[in-house]
Amino acid sequence: MQGLFLSQFGLPSLVPCIHNTLHTLRHLSSFNTHYSNLLSHGALATSPVLIHIRGSRHHSLPSLQAPVNPVTITDMRKYLSSRGVPFQDGYSCLCIASPLKASCGDRSGAADKRSFGLYIDKTTGSFLCMQTQVQGSWEELKEYVALLQRDGNTAILSPQQACENARSLDNRLEKEREAQEGQKIWMASKAFSDLLKEESEYVKAMFSMSKISSATLKKFCVKFYRPTQSLVFPWFSPHTLSLKGIKMVSVREDVGTNNLYTQLTLPRPARYHNLFGLSLIQQSDSQVVLTGHEVDTLAVSQATGIPSLTLPRGPSCLPPVLLPYLEQFSKVTLWLGKDPASWEASRDLSRKLGPSRCWLVRPGEHQPSPRDALASRVSLSGILRNAVPAEPQAVVSFRQLRQDVLGEMKNKDRLAGVRWSRFSQLNRILKGHRKGELTVLTGPTGSGKTTFISECALDLCSQGVGTLWGSFEISNVRLARVMLTQYTRSRLEDELERQPQLCHTWADRFQELPLYFMTFHGEHNIKIVLETMKHAVYLYDISHVVIDNLQFMMGQESLHVDKFALQDHIISAFRQFATSTSCHVTLIIHPRKEEEGSLQMASIFGSAKATQEADNVLILQDWTRVGGTGRRMLQVVKNRYDGEVGAFPLEFNKTTLSFSGPPAKNPQPPPKPQGKVRGESSKAVKKLLLLQTRSSLNRPNQIKV
Repeated sequence: MQGLFLSQFGLPSLVPCIHNTLHTLRHLSSFNTHYSNLLSHGALATSPVLIHIRGSRHHSLPSLQAPVNPVTITDMRKYLSSRGVPFQDGYSCLCIASPLKASCGDRSGAADKRSFGLYIDKTTGSFLCMQTQVQGSWEELKEYVALLQRDGNTAILSPQQACENARSLDNRLEKEREAQEGQKIWMASKAFSDLLKEESEYVKAMFSMSKISSATLKKFCVKFYRPTQSLVFPWFSPHTLSLKGIKMVSVREDVGTNNLYTQLTLPRPARYHNLFGLSLIQQSDSQVVLTGHEVDTLAVSQATGIPSLTLPRGPSCLPPVLLPYLEQFSKVTLWLGKDPASWEASRDLSRKLGPSRCWLVRPGEHQPSPRDALASRVSLSGILRNAVPAEPQAVVSFRQLRQDVLGEMKNKDRLAGVRWSRFSQLNRILKGHRKGELTVLTGPTGSGKTTFISECALDLCSQGVGTLWGSFEISNVRLARVMLTQYTRSRLEDELERQPQLCHTWADRFQELPLYFMTFHGEHNIKIVLETMKHAVYLYDISHVVIDNLQFMMGQESLHVDKFALQDHIISAFRQFATSTSCHVTLIIHPRKEEEGSLQMASIFGSAKATQEADNVLILQDWTRVGGTGRRMLQVVKNRYDGEVGAFPLEFNKTTLSFSGPPAKNPQPPPKPQGKVRGESSKAVKKLLLLQTRSSLNRPNQIKV
């Protein structure tokens, strides 16, 4: 995702770099060239009138680095007090009167606090002006406030002009095309009141919402798009109530008694920052229920009358750009689903929202999802009354742990984590990929540690696991090229001459994965790396971090301190990070220089600290060098989850650069959705569905109902 707070990083995307490796760079606008020149000369660093420029980048995958000058909440409070700027201390943001309001005016006639408020994120310092939608970093806000106070609160350039000048031509045209397509689909869609009774009942049954009344659907302005048999959920601007985008949900296929749905958003997912139902929120509302799916929001609102909102991309993602819209609520209840994964996501999101005001609905047999509760005539108000506080307690009894213990016993397979689709043998031993764990991987130099772990991480990322790569040994461009080859299971460069569009199609598909890269290369300090990791977890809901490798973070200080003590310190820091953020950390460590033969747990470089702190220890055994007759094996020598260990063979394929499966005979673009697409917008919808349809292997946002 690349929303409000990407402006803090302002770094180029890796996708053009991927296209460069394929010799198919896309056309860049003259503005982008000018913008790059400005960056290279530092012109933008002190330009307050271009306050929005770094926040207007398109949705390509960003690379990450830590802020140059990290800001703390204490720094923010001191600065605002020294400047005489009154502020209110909220749950996740500081709120001040927007210094931009005088230069833009209020066109809608609204005079509520939300319209005029400027919210400063306590974690990053990034800000958002609710009325003007101007956004930027803490340093930019300081420059803008200083400029206004120096000139007597008279802005040199209005926020609208600043935003308009900051947009590149390509980005603006793309956004306009998406807006026009969304408007066409919205206008062509039918309100449920305009459907025949038989058709309306059929559509409700198809989407498992038979108990949702037509009055509720009308209240939330839900429509039905006949050409693709899709529900259409609108995204209205909370300030002007104009249509900003849509989400289309279609039935893909039946899976037993469940339905599998696919989502399409306009604008694309990285720019889709909608809280469905936000336009219905009143200023006086003090509590809200957050759900993971739009139909759940309809069910909560209909059955309880309590304001309810939907997260834009499922239960595991809350973009920080949306936090200001939730500041007015003193009680936030997270009811994200009925499976253990939604319960885990609820606890993670409560840390971002502020645990003191959050309440969680624990999934269980008598506490299903809102839509299931409505269909089964279970009291939704009763379930909400049984919600538990999110703020952890220092001392608990078994009575308080009982439901969690019984839930783990009942859902043992689900709690084992995300299962690999490419490595079934790894599932057999480790059972799955779990949050909050530390995995150590070692193996001989040149055995393929980076190549293997990149495919493992790509496998999980394709299933929706937000992944951050810290590649200190090889460049991000080279790593991204390897992962793109693994993703397609083919050599795209061989298809450039015959099918150039195929390469762009696969690159577009790869671009949509929740995959991010740190820009560090070579030796770097552990503090800077950890700061970047924390920001990535906060900004992009990262749940898996790969560090390749440990030795590169020891180079700067190893001459001045004991290298084994330094390594123990770094490993302890990663262990603490994994536990405190509920994020899985995979750490590659080189082995000691030993004679040829099998590596053991004691072969890992350094003291025993690494293997003691790790939850999982993997060794990539490489016997291919011994007479050229051996083979590679992945050996699991530690598994803290259930103690099972073992090994299985790995076969490396040079064509696909992967350790799983044969290459594709004829590489094809992503599969098209089932069913025909008809209507006046059919070509554009086909293209969008092609790029955004979530397949079982390569797309993360599937919804099982």
